[in-house]
Amino acid sequence: MTNRSPVGVLVHGTTPPDQLVNVCVGIEEAGFGELWLSEDYFFLGGPTSAAMALQATREIPVGIGILSAVVRHPAVTAMEISTLSLAYPGRLITGIGHGVPFWTRQMGLHPTSPMRSLRAAIETTRALLAGETLSIDEGPFTFDQVSLVHPNPAGVDLYAGVIGPKSLELAGEIADGTVMSVIAAPRYLDYAKQHIAAGAAKAGRDVSTHRIPTFAIYSTDADGDTARAAARDGLAFYLQAVGPTPMTGVYGIHDRLGEILALGDLPAIAEALPGEWVEEFTISGTAKECVGRIRTFLEAGATSVVLAPFPAEHSAEMLARTAADVLPHL
Repeated sequence: MTNRSPVGVLVHGTTPPDQLVNVCVGIEEAGFGELWLSEDYFFLGGPTSAAMALQATREIPVGIGILSAVVRHPAVTAMEISTLSLAYPGRLITGIGHGVPFWTRQMGLHPTSPMRSLRAAIETTRALLAGETLSIDEGPFTFDQVSLVHPNPAGVDLYAGVIGPKSLELAGEIADGTVMSVIAAPRYLDYAKQHIAAGAAKAGRDVSTHRIPTFAIYSTDADGDTARAAARDGLAFYLQAVGPTPMTGVYGIHDRLGEILALGDLPAIAEALPGEWVEEFTISGTAKECVGRIRTFLEAGATSVVLAPFPAEHSAEMLARTAADVLPHL
């Protein structure tokens, strides 16, 4: 696909599996440049969803954003990635990250060193894809003469899905890109780029090739206030889920955020969010306003802006409006 749009779509994990194919086909036909599928536990499986999306579409790149480094052994992750990438050459992007601690703890997964686990997961997955045979017994993952029957020496894009400064530097050092969370606003993108560049310099990698797809809470409507109200609810949901992080810390709002989150009740949290937070941390408003916000994210360093429509049940009509009134202006 040539001249791909810098705007992609994140398919919500709440999408019923029997509707996934039609949703993915619709996203490609509407002209979006990327299609991303989350593996939020316990919604849709990342590799299985990606397989369905790749089979149903023709050219659009399909990203898995993201797989937890500790949920699967890297040998299994490499096997899944090699299968898909060889069947659909050049179209698969795979993100690997720490995983949301709440979900991994539900499965009894408590890595001693999340950083060590992430490094090992990405590096051993890459080595297996390249055709290497691994024997490693010091952990965090054990390999005993493991090799893939179907490696992919041509290479597969492996991205990191991370937030903190040390993890961002690790991403710059060993990954082909970094998947940015839905609360990664422009000021944080500048912060992230600096840490990614530091990691790339450490490893002698060319940071200019490092991709930064940036997920964003998205809502558009003919009435901008209606769109921002929907985005406010989405922002409240995600802020309550992840709490204070560097994504909000770069804005110096942690004290106020802590007070708001202490309200506990999601509707109360949404109501208490300052309007300027909604404008900064989401892409919402009229089509014209959304075009401006998307451009702001791209100028801040996002190599693509991946829209996460909110509320999810209005995704179809929202994306149709976006294809008609937003994409032609970007």
